[in-house]
Amino acid sequence: MNPRRKKRLTIISIIFSGFAAVVALVLFALSNGVDLFYTPSEIINGKKNSGLKPVIGQRLRIGGMVKEGSLVKNNENLEVSFVVLDNTHNVTVTYTGLLPDLFREGQGIVANGVLGENNVITATEVLAKHDENYIAPEIAEAMKQQHDAAKAKKDAY
Repeated sequence: MNPRRKKRLTIISIIFSGFAAVVALVLFALSNGVDLFYTPSEIINGKKNSGLKPVIGQRLRIGGMVKEGSLVKNNENLEVSFVVLDNTHNVTVTYTGLLPDLFREGQGIVANGVLGENNVITATEVLAKHDENYIAPEIAEAMKQQHDAAKAKKDAY
């Protein structure tokens, strides 16, 4: 191979390697920024199809209903904790900040946060439903699947 072709091949190889490194870094950065949606049952048991369970420190989005009587407010600061439940399991969520005006016990919420020890979610954002007829599509689908599974189990007996 003559020196000119060798030089071109080296330059093309360096460009290709640099491009591959940039793509790998972008994909890595995007995978860390994805918030996966989970219900309380999926946090405890894993996703139904894949069995994928979130790991401690993972960013996630949780949805469900706020359990009646579970809201605890700290009078010294803006920290609150409450329990989010679906049909079968519940998970504790802690949040520091002002809750949305529509937030109340017995209503559906979606919280973005990080999973901690003992399945406690440290939320960075809490979203409340906007009217009595609305429930987040992910929550509605998850609750429907759990209801259908419970009904099928009941019918089997």
